[in-house]
Amino acid sequence: MTKKLLSCVLPLLMATSVAHAEIKLIAVGQVDGSYRDLSVRTAAPLENGTIGNILGGVGSGLAYAGGNIFIALPDRGPNATAYDATRDDTTSYINRFQTFDLSLSANPNYNAAVVGSMPFLLSPQLTATTLLSSAAQLNYGVNGAPKWNTASKNYYTGRSDGFNPALNSTNPNNARLDPEGVRVSNDGKSVFISDEYGPYVYQFSRATGQLIKSFKLPDHFAVTNLRSFEKNADGEIAMNTAGRTSNKGMEGLAITPDGLTLVGVMQANLIQDTKKYIRIVTIDIATGTTHEYAYLLTDGSGLSEIVAINNHEFLVDERDGAGLGDGSAAVVKKLFKIDLATATDVSAVTKIDATTPLVAKTLFLDVVAALTANGISATEVPAKIEAVAFGPDVRMGNKIKHTLFIANDNDFLPTAVTPTGAVANPNKFFVFTVDKTDLPTFVPQKIAPLLIDKHDRG
Repeated sequence: MTKKLLSCVLPLLMATSVAHAEIKLIAVGQVDGSYRDLSVRTAAPLENGTIGNILGGVGSGLAYAGGNIFIALPDRGPNATAYDATRDDTTSYINRFQTFDLSLSANPNYNAAVVGSMPFLLSPQLTATTLLSSAAQLNYGVNGAPKWNTASKNYYTGRSDGFNPALNSTNPNNARLDPEGVRVSNDGKSVFISDEYGPYVYQFSRATGQLIKSFKLPDHFAVTNLRSFEKNADGEIAMNTAGRTSNKGMEGLAITPDGLTLVGVMQANLIQDTKKYIRIVTIDIATGTTHEYAYLLTDGSGLSEIVAINNHEFLVDERDGAGLGDGSAAVVKKLFKIDLATATDVSAVTKIDATTPLVAKTLFLDVVAALTANGISATEVPAKIEAVAFGPDVRMGNKIKHTLFIANDNDFLPTAVTPTGAVANPNKFFVFTVDKTDLPTFVPQKIAPLLIDKHDRG
């Protein structure tokens, strides 16, 4: 297999957002769901028979890293094949992040008068795979420690039984990790990753994948009765009355352009909060100080991502679970614009509900409407649109435009079942341009370049 993965650029029309006329779709690329990543040493089959270095789920999180480089984040690994319900079918997949070159190039055959002609081509190239580890000893389930562990390198895995049952879920020494959001530090040397199991926020070395620092969230985010499975009378859902909803922890992560603050979003309400009322958490990177804000879902089932416009304004990704991968038609994949500058801190609020001051929101982009307007049927829109990142500016005619990259989590499944049969289920990248008039307050994050020549790291 080649180390450089070329995409199949889909024939789509340019889109117009219902919210902003100058947001247009300019390119679509994909990475085949059957490809493997660059960590050949981890390719041995996992407990469920899936290869250990399948290149999947890379749209769980996407972070800009300067130039044409992006960090793509898979989640906890392949667990769609049933083999052990007591571990929610999770495997010893070693958590990792992938480095991609997502260069855009002008399409020499572009013709605005031809339906399906695209102005740009997107050719994703995988350049590095980095495994995540800790120098400290981690808590693993029975026979759950990866064989690659050493005295100073303990790898994180997706196995749900990797925890200390005597402590609550935000214990930073648990080995289980379900990465969902990722951002790069301004100096280019670190990646910040949010997790659903804790929830946690971690800082890892971008060069080695080793843990640098963990950020503790307030105790009301934690569950106290830990289980390796969610359902049934003794599962993690039934056994807890407060804390994050099982498998719906900190789903998205942003970093402010000044590089000083992380902003995370929970996928769903905390158990003690009213349904559809979701907490947004800011974390001061230097001190660990947190603040919380209340967000009300409009018509999605949860939040999947947040990305910074500037130091106080953000886009949040509100979605349903329908679309390609779910065997149904996508309905809700929307980006809303929010401003935390005028929002009320609700850190001390025990239960957020209809009486709680909310973050104001306005629709920025209806992704389903934009894609279907370009000839993609709702059944072809990925169910799990989970990654959003601003990229490098591009020239369109005589104007400079911002780019917005949106990607999906394909759940490590090369094919998906639909009413008409099995179809390909790739990792897709949708690229939009945004006119400066639509985001007049946009401040790009400036990231120092980091040159690394090792393709399999960590």
